[in-house]
Amino acid sequence: MLTIMGFTCQCLLMISRSSLRSTQATEFAGYSVGFPYKEAVVQFCDEVHPLAKSIGAVNTIIRKPSDGKLIGYNTDCEGSIAAIEDALKVAGAGGAGRAIAVGAKSRGASTRAESLAQVVSGEAQHFESLAHFQPEKGAILANATPIGMHPSTDRIPVAEATLGSYHLVFDAVYTPRKTRLLKDADAAGAITVSGVEMFLRQAIGQFNLFTGREAPKDFMREIVYHRCIQC
Repeated sequence: MLTIMGFTCQCLLMISRSSLRSTQATEFAGYSVGFPYKEAVVQFCDEVHPLAKSIGAVNTIIRKPSDGKLIGYNTDCEGSIAAIEDALKVAGAGGAGRAIAVGAKSRGASTRAESLAQVVSGEAQHFESLAHFQPEKGAILANATPIGMHPSTDRIPVAEATLGSYHLVFDAVYTPRKTRLLKDADAAGAITVSGVEMFLRQAIGQFNLFTGREAPKDFMREIVYHRCIQC
């Protein structure tokens, strides 16, 4: 157990239907779901918000006080789109990748992750082909894979030589804050957006769901950027 911003938090080491229902305290609000459980946890929810259902991934579970039902939501989608207000090219097929892709679809993006093709009507490519993929000039790249995350911080998901073609590069990885992909993209002249922004904005969405109140955005930004993620 730990306390964050006045809220008591509990960490579950195993995800199952019974473990999600192990806490019956009336003040218990729900769960924040992290990688790699966002897709697996969908089946354990009593109800799933339409957006989360279309994404196929849940990062927020709210417990209804009236009957104890668990409702699944996804705040990654709005968090990513809020951080990048434009069409996206998605390089990733996990929970975060699915959220970015669905959000991008509404902006007219063409996604290229095979497992997302049927979900968002995008054109699929095998991940290995990205090593030879040449993007259109001015394209936007969003990395939603764990490539570049600690401890394998020297890897990037696309060919370094192609980074000069991208107008903007977003990396959902936020440990380290400045990944090799962002460093190389910055050196190639692209606008870069750290995954810390998606992390912060999805957390703001979670706060709103958990409390029913407007999140203290400036305070949360201060905590995330100056107290939590220093690397």
